[in-house]
Amino acid sequence: MFAPIVILTRNAVGQPKFTKLRGQAIALHSKAITNFCNQVGIERTQRQNWIRLARDNGKRLGLLA
Repeated sequence: MFAPIVILTRNAVGQPKFTKLRGQAIALHSKAITNFCNQVGIERTQRQNWIRLARDNGKRLGLLA
């Protein structure tokens, strides 16, 4: 679904810059999940499962193409 956009972006900015941007986006997303879990009182194990789920969904949606 998003794979063509991801691939075009990667080709436009170059692989090294794309990899850096992708890493920053993943870090921000993980921080958002962590902050939410801390506010709600969700334990670390469940948070890790959510981060894995987000990664797997990203692969399935083509965000990690």
